[in-house]
Amino acid sequence: MSMSRDEIIKVEDEFLAKVYHRRKIVVDHGKDAVIWDVNGKEYIDCMAGFGAAFIGHSNPKIVEAIKRQAEKLIACHGSLYLEARAQLSKRIINILPKTLNRIFLSNSGAEAVELALKLSRKFTGKKEIIAMMRSYHGKTMGALSATWNPKYRIAFEPLIPKIKFVPFGRSEKVKEAITSDTAAIIVEPIQGEGGIYVAPDGYLKELREIADEKGLVLIFDEIQTGFGRTGKLFAFEHWGVTPDILCLAKATGSGIPIGITVAKEEIMETLGVGEHSSTFGGNPIACVAASATIDVLVEGKLWERAAKLGEYFISGLRRLAEKHKIVREVRGLGLMLGMELRFDVLDVMEKMLEKGVLVLNAGRNTLRFLPPCVITEEQIDKVLKSLDEALTEKEAKTLKT
Repeated sequence: MSMSRDEIIKVEDEFLAKVYHRRKIVVDHGKDAVIWDVNGKEYIDCMAGFGAAFIGHSNPKIVEAIKRQAEKLIACHGSLYLEARAQLSKRIINILPKTLNRIFLSNSGAEAVELALKLSRKFTGKKEIIAMMRSYHGKTMGALSATWNPKYRIAFEPLIPKIKFVPFGRSEKVKEAITSDTAAIIVEPIQGEGGIYVAPDGYLKELREIADEKGLVLIFDEIQTGFGRTGKLFAFEHWGVTPDILCLAKATGSGIPIGITVAKEEIMETLGVGEHSSTFGGNPIACVAASATIDVLVEGKLWERAAKLGEYFISGLRRLAEKHKIVREVRGLGLMLGMELRFDVLDVMEKMLEKGVLVLNAGRNTLRFLPPCVITEEQIDKVLKSLDEALTEKEAKTLKT
């Protein structure tokens, strides 16, 4: 028997861990760039499952692949061979540079990062990791150790030792931090949770040169930027720089949990049998969902659509920045966009929610827009109108105080 809206909220509030900032929406279904709540209210979704639904909600090819595989086999451990896993492996290798040729499949972005850190230490025999200020790599203990924000870290210290944080975008600070025990540099080409900060031109190339000169492992965390979101299939293509290890997740499975760590063969093969594994890694359902996602992306060259719509979207955001004095800056690439305000953004998000638009924050004062690439210009216009109205109300309140 189905549950009422209020009952769903009551049960989740009573039994689930209180670790999310919850909005009073009970989602019923979604299609493309729209979700509907149980009362039938429509929302333009610029959250997209924190970026997971990049090709849109309930894409029919993804749905069909999942249904077909579920009727055939749902569980299969990595100690057995499986066609669905082999098919996905071929697709991943075919869309990446030839040097990235060994894959480990897991269940989340944090897990993908965990392996990247382990690989760096195993391959180099060294312990130190250089990470960036404003970085976010996940909340498991290893990934959290490389995540900068103290609010996530303090309660769980001591974390993994020998993690150093340097300013994002400043390669000279990376050089200064390197010692004889440094194993790796880990960086997001665009910092997502940290506020949508795009790597400065030349920065990733400089990191590549430093890593090569010092014998370090260069890790790119593309959990949020990968699979088309920034207007390229992978964000590193904007700068023509290839990492030694690449971490992927979010959009990979169109909402089905999956994490992918891809590394150079000589790095991945330092792991011995049993040194890293996952019961659910390479799950049949996750593999076919990811394969279908890659097919839809590549056949439609959907990163090109993200680039075009991203330019349309960011132009609208910049017009609003000129109009509203409370806007400090607009940043981003493709459909990974941020608007930094001079004040807390939560009330702006709530006003937009009332108007039928779902957006994210990135820190306290940055609005984050991660819509599916199937969003239309008309829908973007509605988002911009909602944002304009919410900013106007915010400014009116600010002037009163």
